[in-house]
Amino acid sequence: MILIIKHIDIEGPGTLGDFLKKRGESFRVIELGAGESLPKDPQAFKAVVVLGGPMNVDEESKYSFLKPENEFIQKVLKAQVPYLGICLGSQLLAKAAGAKVVKSPVKEIGWYHVQLTPAGQKDPLFKDFKAQDPIYHWHGDMFQIPAGGELLATAPGCPHQAMRVGPCAYGWQFHVEVTDKSIKEWCEEYCATDLPGRADHAKSMMDDYWTHKNAFDAQAENLYENFLRIIYA
Repeated sequence: MILIIKHIDIEGPGTLGDFLKKRGESFRVIELGAGESLPKDPQAFKAVVVLGGPMNVDEESKYSFLKPENEFIQKVLKAQVPYLGICLGSQLLAKAAGAKVVKSPVKEIGWYHVQLTPAGQKDPLFKDFKAQDPIYHWHGDMFQIPAGGELLATAPGCPHQAMRVGPCAYGWQFHVEVTDKSIKEWCEEYCATDLPGRADHAKSMMDDYWTHKNAFDAQAENLYENFLRIIYA
């Protein structure tokens, strides 16, 4: 079984959940913001996936689940359970591995391209990755690369886009799991603070979703397939 950790109600597994169902993979979703507890032993799971959220990694006084989540991710790393962190999940991976999370040079909200580094081009997670296809982003922070980690993907506005820590722990800043429903919900929830007065940008993001949807969904499925191969390697 794969463990999926979410932080608030509207940050769901999206296309990842659909992919796992289609592949017949069992998974369990726990929502920390709803008071659900983390399991004691990450080795009870084939892999751990940590989704995004509007909080930052250091808001432990405001979000009481962040401290035990950090300790849980450290257990995941020690046990070398395959890990995938998406946006906040990638930043939590960096923190658990001893690296800082800082403000991104550019707050990326919308569709952006990322490029693989030489290490990323060789990494099995990014096999057949299509850098020409834009990917959806919604983040203002950026992880630093921990000791022993490798930068796998980069971009001009946010140079740390994806990384690997140890043999099988990965994090990426972008959101391949989103659907049209996700983008709509995020715009309704976050645009007032993240994009004040930018209703036009919210509309253009949705228009671009339908333009990029087929290539975007194919990119997501390829990344999920690659992560499954890493799980079963």
